[in-house]
Amino acid sequence: MTQRVLEWVTARLRDGEAVAMASVITAQGSVPGKPGAHMAVTDSEVYGTVGGAGLEMKVMNHLREILVSGEGRIETYQLQKEASGKAGTPLNSLCGGILTVAMEVIQPMPHILLAGGGHCAQAIADASAPLGWSVSVLDARPEYASEELWPDAEECIAAQPGDFLARETTESLARFSHILLLGHDWAIDEALLIGLLERAEGRPKIGCIGSKSKWKAFEKSVLNSGIGQEILDTVICPIGVNIGAESPQEIAVAVLAQIIAEVKGVKPTSETWRD
Repeated sequence: MTQRVLEWVTARLRDGEAVAMASVITAQGSVPGKPGAHMAVTDSEVYGTVGGAGLEMKVMNHLREILVSGEGRIETYQLQKEASGKAGTPLNSLCGGILTVAMEVIQPMPHILLAGGGHCAQAIADASAPLGWSVSVLDARPEYASEELWPDAEECIAAQPGDFLARETTESLARFSHILLLGHDWAIDEALLIGLLERAEGRPKIGCIGSKSKWKAFEKSVLNSGIGQEILDTVICPIGVNIGAESPQEIAVAVLAQIIAEVKGVKPTSETWRD
């Protein structure tokens, strides 16, 4: 059962969903779940079991709480009718045992779709590798989205914007944490931007490389397409922390620093280290 739960968790993480998982770590006396039992939940699904009945419901509720808070916990449950609660959370149960459960939230690792397979995309992919992040590449030019050029990419997609978008939905796009518009042709980036904003809801995050004048032109086109300002404001342009980056490698560092700060929930600052 452990393998199946872990496979289920891994599949949800690959789809971009956060998972809260419970694992029974100790058990005393008569309990429904033994050490090694696992249960996992997402926003909409539950898989596995820690024993059933009232214990299951209590653990499930606690998992949903930490899925929101992002903070793991260790909880001990008293499976005794009229339990005092001194040994842990009391449950109205006739089992009579005591059981301890570790609960953790597992966040999916970033999976970046590089929309444009040029020098900056290659530098971002190289810099992502030591972090254990996944990358995929999309380019209208087949030679820039080939498996030979991108042997470690999750997906190599050679397609025009319209063809790519026709195959994608809000749900399917959620497999990417970020889509970075790095195309060689502004018209391709603009078409992708409009199509993505019509489909993406919260995930993936969309970022665009480019100048202020390019972004102003994109803003006008997006608003003229009927997309609202509130949705447009979710796009990051230009991408990357401002470190004066110029080379593709420097741009990659700036972009990944911005994503790391977002994942960690911190705002990049210029404060220096202090002893």
